[in-house]
Amino acid sequence: MILPVRHRKTDLANADTVSCVLGLVRRIAVWGAVATVALAITLPAAPAQAITLDPSIPAAIAANYEGKDLRITRDLGSNSAYTRHAIAYSSNGLKITGVMNRPRGKGPFPVVVLAHGHIEPSAYVTGQGFRRYVALHVDYRNHAGSAKDPDSEESMRIGYAADVINAGLAVRGTSLGFIDNSRVALLGRSMGGGIAFQTLVIRPGVFDAAVTYASTSSNIVDNFKKWGSENTRTSRQILARYGSPEAKPEQWAQMSSRNYFSRITEPVLMIHGTADESCDISWARATKDALVKAGKEVRLIEYRGAGHYMYGPWNDSIRKVNAFLKKQLA
Repeated sequence: MILPVRHRKTDLANADTVSCVLGLVRRIAVWGAVATVALAITLPAAPAQAITLDPSIPAAIAANYEGKDLRITRDLGSNSAYTRHAIAYSSNGLKITGVMNRPRGKGPFPVVVLAHGHIEPSAYVTGQGFRRYVALHVDYRNHAGSAKDPDSEESMRIGYAADVINAGLAVRGTSLGFIDNSRVALLGRSMGGGIAFQTLVIRPGVFDAAVTYASTSSNIVDNFKKWGSENTRTSRQILARYGSPEAKPEQWAQMSSRNYFSRITEPVLMIHGTADESCDISWARATKDALVKAGKEVRLIEYRGAGHYMYGPWNDSIRKVNAFLKKQLA
């Protein structure tokens, strides 16, 4: 899952390491030809429809994932470090868009797939990247030019995890010459950190390593109690469909990635501020303890006094991330 964390538009904003580009809503009409007698009539092809997803982890594990057809759809310009491309790929038949930052140089380069935090789709900013890696920033369904999924909220946004899994699979299967598809990592920020943990338990092995920044809780109940329990239409729909955490604890346990950490195969680096006002440090500590108990390779770096946006220790955290990626993607 994870439920809303109210972010500023510049979710990752260090000028030396991260570059941002406004995401344009890209609408591409696909046409198919239908022949009748001696007349060819061109009709619009029906777009792929999102199906209503079961948000439980066991159902997500049992599902099929078909991430493919990673393609550059438009050049967005370049600077001294990167060439930026608008991209798209297929996520179980849905068109998902994003921005790919390609480092200058010969390559091929390892890839970091970026799972962003909660940003209102109507005010979405896309295109965040790291130096020395191809950075693929995923526009989840309902964001930027990606396909629409009207049931995403009621499905607890489990479709976002499917889009990230399929981004990894699309990278693994790409023939783009500047990509080293044998070295692929995942980085999730805030809500994207929660999505990263879902991804790791649903499809182990798609990624070689994972980094989380200021992640939401791996226990979905924590997130719902903080952001989803207000008397809103979506909250009422969720409670009507799944029951409350108190009334249906088994249902909610099945929607929490923490209870499936035994499936994870990738090393994990977690970064969190002790004064995080959105995602409490206790969540990160509980997630780390659960990973250790499951026998997984994990390191939690705590920055004393740092808030959700890591303004003070940002540069130091990036150095630690780069060292981690260099080791794991060697």
